[in-house]
Amino acid sequence: MDRRKFLLNTALAGVALALPYRAFSNRFLRSDFSTIRRNVGVYTERGGTIGWLINNDALVAVDSQFPDSAANCISGLKDRTDRKMDYLINTHHHGDHTAGNISFKDYANHIVAHENVPGYQMKAAERRGQEVVAAQLTADMTFTDKWSQDVGDETVHATHYGPAHTGGDSVIYFEKANIAHMGDLVFNRAYPYIDPGAGANIENWVKVLRIAADELPSDAIYICGHGNSNYGIQASKGDVLRKADFLEALLAFTQNGINAGQSKEEIAGAEFLPGFEDFQAPGWGLTLEFNINTAYDELSSS
Repeated sequence: MDRRKFLLNTALAGVALALPYRAFSNRFLRSDFSTIRRNVGVYTERGGTIGWLINNDALVAVDSQFPDSAANCISGLKDRTDRKMDYLINTHHHGDHTAGNISFKDYANHIVAHENVPGYQMKAAERRGQEVVAAQLTADMTFTDKWSQDVGDETVHATHYGPAHTGGDSVIYFEKANIAHMGDLVFNRAYPYIDPGAGANIENWVKVLRIAADELPSDAIYICGHGNSNYGIQASKGDVLRKADFLEALLAFTQNGINAGQSKEEIAGAEFLPGFEDFQAPGWGLTLEFNINTAYDELSSS
């Protein structure tokens, strides 16, 4: 593939895979590298938050955004270390977290993801056309439940707790830094995207968040895939549990409406979820109505 065609294909992939994420993929208006602690930090630009680890003996990234922002991230990483990347880890398959994988093709030795992710990723690309399919780069290392690796003086773990936001979500935990990248398991104080077509399950999502928060140290720092502008993408255990409470309340509110004989449209007309007025999405396409509609479908099918 010549360079001009390659650039066209990756650009098309970035646009196509942004849907239905376009509304919140521009949350950050400028690129930004921030260190959190012990050589672990985040990169924000366009799409899901990228996490990174740089030490003397290893380089790791978590998620890849889009081809253009991934290239900017790689440039910044090269300014900080001359190492080639050991592992790029995908938290799940959505385009604002994996479309940038192609930019890491000659930079990362391996791409790691849950075993369901490559299939979901390719199915999503196929729905958007062959140009998008051609621009995909999927994981060459997959796992079923757990994966871990020593990376210099750090150990990174990836754990799949079952279907939640999708059927292939993973929590990525940097053990010594005590930092967990949650991908889109946590939209911090924001209405989440729920993807039942790719195995999402709200009821189990609640369990996943509570189990993860219980298993990790109480003072762990959590990196969120996205966040309400008032709260950002760095979170605490309390924020993770707040997300679990929201999802649990979403199911209860919707079920109460069903029990009262309300139609799907009537239930979804709520302006806010009682007790969760801090959950907002100003300027985003993801709404409470969307969440209630998805919860209604899950409850009805079960």
